[in-house]
Amino acid sequence: MKKIDVFNHIWPKPFHQALIAHVGETTDITRRSEAVPMMTNLDRRFEVMDMFGEDYCQILSLASPPFEKYADPAKSLELAKISSDSMADLCQSYPDRFPSFIGTAVMNNPDAVVEEARRNIEDLGACGMQIFTNVGGKPLDLPEFAPFFEYMASTGKAVWLHPARGANFPDYLTESKSEYEIWWTFGWPYETSAAMARMVFSGLFDKNPGLKVITHHAGGMVPFFEGRVGPGWDQMGARTTDSDLGQVLRDLKRPHLEYFKEFYADTASFGSTKAIEHAIEFFGEDRVMFASDAPFDPEKGPMYIRETIKILDNLDIPETTRRKIYQDNAAALLGLKL
Repeated sequence: MKKIDVFNHIWPKPFHQALIAHVGETTDITRRSEAVPMMTNLDRRFEVMDMFGEDYCQILSLASPPFEKYADPAKSLELAKISSDSMADLCQSYPDRFPSFIGTAVMNNPDAVVEEARRNIEDLGACGMQIFTNVGGKPLDLPEFAPFFEYMASTGKAVWLHPARGANFPDYLTESKSEYEIWWTFGWPYETSAAMARMVFSGLFDKNPGLKVITHHAGGMVPFFEGRVGPGWDQMGARTTDSDLGQVLRDLKRPHLEYFKEFYADTASFGSTKAIEHAIEFFGEDRVMFASDAPFDPEKGPMYIRETIKILDNLDIPETTRRKIYQDNAAALLGLKL
């Protein structure tokens, strides 16, 4: 049985060099990414991968943060091209280790985002595109981003949704920054859930039938709060007097909970058995895929891979379900040949 890790991160050498040439030195979250040897050192990545046998492979994607954190639209496009070309080269050079890669959409460059996504998918062979939960603070359901989602729905390829939030998003309105890294621990699951809700209630899936979105970290908060998301939101508008939010529900073609259940989720949950169990229960065994979030862990790569595999191997689920999560769901969604 293959173990296809669908959401882990890398900075290929050409991209890393271009990034440093642009920013000079990394700080904050970019420094966090650069500090992990497996992120930029291919030999170390191979050492870690070898710990899990020849059946373990990775779908490559760039690490945080979004391009707009450190580049203007034109530079973002330049860096995006370098990163995609580099990941495509790695996939061609090491197809058994890296069956495919995910391009990163230049959402802060709406004029170029569709063409670059097309180049990734149709020319370079990317299995999908990564976006973040907001674009420089803008929600994903704005009209300027609609052409990207229209194109992705037309391809049948998936969109990977990665959370984005920094310390500049305070925990309280009276403060200027988030304390104790709350922006990451609780902020990222919230970001994922908020972006999912904006996609659902804006009618994005009704406008783009067949759009496929993979949520990082087991679907954020949504599986844990199914009651609030489902019957709780049935009451949308009952607590709001300045607009008719009830019309939002009436405008959807189906009950809103059905849309939430049609997202996909990965198992990158920092070693939480319950998070993975909830994801399987909420999204269903056909919509959950193995992912580790490597190399962001205390052991610089192997820990989260090892712990996630340990959880999946010991879950009380049918062997057919385990196989779906490890390989079959990814192979079907990403168009991989096993």
